[in-house]
Amino acid sequence: MADKPRRSRPLLRTLVGDVLRRRRLEQRRTLAEVAREASVSVQYLSEVERGRKEPSSEILAVVCDSLRIDLADLLAEVGRDLAVDHAPVLRLDQARLRRAQAPQRSGDVFLLAA
Repeated sequence: MADKPRRSRPLLRTLVGDVLRRRRLEQRRTLAEVAREASVSVQYLSEVERGRKEPSSEILAVVCDSLRIDLADLLAEVGRDLAVDHAPVLRLDQARLRRAQAPQRSGDVFLLAA
């Protein structure tokens, strides 16, 4: 049996950085504003947002405070992003084949989206 190729998983620090940046931009705030309020350097916060640095729980807490979001909300959003990024993907031709081979039952619904 051939080994399936393993899908790469994003790093947690990348997902955390994406959410922090998204939240900051939603608030129309600059890196400098958030960094100053969180008492971290602009460069460090930039590296966290880009997924180049893995922030400690203390840094995450002060950045979340600066953004006025709960750490739990940050982690929940990271979890949702992770689930979306790793949802199984089914190719359209495979879906059509499965549909053609599946027994027809009354009330079945089949959706193909592109």
